[in-house]
Amino acid sequence: MTRLKMKTVREFNETDLKDRLGQLRTELAKLRVESSKGTLRKENGKVRSIRRDIARVLTRLGEMKKQ
Repeated sequence: MTRLKMKTVREFNETDLKDRLGQLRTELAKLRVESSKGTLRKENGKVRSIRRDIARVLTRLGEMKKQ
């Protein structure tokens, strides 16, 4: 999955954002398991970008609730 930009996040509707949030959280969980096992090599920097993508999606969902 590629890194999300806020411009593209704003184009999604609420159900798409919730689906993407679920996907990102499961991918983060998988990476954390691999990291704890010590088998995470190539995707070492991917954890940070996924955490930031999750933050972007949650920010947008919060903005939608305020409107």
